[in-house]
Amino acid sequence: MEKAIVTTTIYPPSTATKLFAKKKGWHLIIVGDLKTPHDRYSIWETSPSVTYLHPKQQEELYSDLSKAIGWNTIQRRNIGLLYAYHMGANIIATVDDDNIPYEGWGENVYVNQTIEIDLYESPNGVFDPLAATKYGNFLWHRGYPIDLLNSRHEVQYKGKATRKVLVQADLWDGDPDIDAMARIVNQPVVRFDISTPFGASNISPFNSQNTFLSREVLPVYSVLPHVGRMDDIWGGYILQHYFPNSVVYAPASVYQDRNEQDLVTNLENEVIGYRNTFKLLKDLSNYSQYLPEKALNYWKIYRKYFEEK
Repeated sequence: MEKAIVTTTIYPPSTATKLFAKKKGWHLIIVGDLKTPHDRYSIWETSPSVTYLHPKQQEELYSDLSKAIGWNTIQRRNIGLLYAYHMGANIIATVDDDNIPYEGWGENVYVNQTIEIDLYESPNGVFDPLAATKYGNFLWHRGYPIDLLNSRHEVQYKGKATRKVLVQADLWDGDPDIDAMARIVNQPVVRFDISTPFGASNISPFNSQNTFLSREVLPVYSVLPHVGRMDDIWGGYILQHYFPNSVVYAPASVYQDRNEQDLVTNLENEVIGYRNTFKLLKDLSNYSQYLPEKALNYWKIYRKYFEEK
């Protein structure tokens, strides 16, 4: 398996999931949960390019990890990441089931290549990728430290640079993955105007909704459970501790038709980031000290699976 797509869901097969299942050259791994209508996924039972991981199979393969994650949570996605790694995938795309892929999704993937990018720098030390777009004055990426909000848009363009890409975070049209406060206030529907890959000389947030990962980084990347909506964000910051200057952002390749969500609940689940993300980034080499006990226990179990196989 050269390239894998990983998603998790509690819903019947969505429009996005059905389209991802048709992407040539990719193997789709769908991680089921207790609420997932498993029988609806039998349509791919004999497909050579789709794997549906039933909860029983997850328990058989990774029982201690499954217990550490818990059920009815999007962090079940980690089971799929680990499964893709053990299947030998060199590029792993992590996607949400409400992100409808455009026709050319997955064609312009730069992971494991050295490419030319537009390089930015943020004087405050943390780059907000949305600051490089036309929406930068009123939207910011989920997980960007609120301590730096007032200076987030003061980015400087540094010209062209080359970068070895280990993480490619494609943007997302529609209802974007922004901070809960920005979503509540602005209720945006966006169309990004970015046409070329870009990145920064600073650390920066990326999510797990439409992102391509190199096999190389997977042992130090995870969608962390027990940290609210900082799950993929803190996981991405930790990855950059081990692999600095490895992230690029690329043009939107999906349209997010967001599943119904409670925006106030989202806000509540981001408070852990409002309180701790800036502290984490100032002391990233000691990141384990900022993880709740249950998250740290999970992290130790997750990483053992890469050491043992």
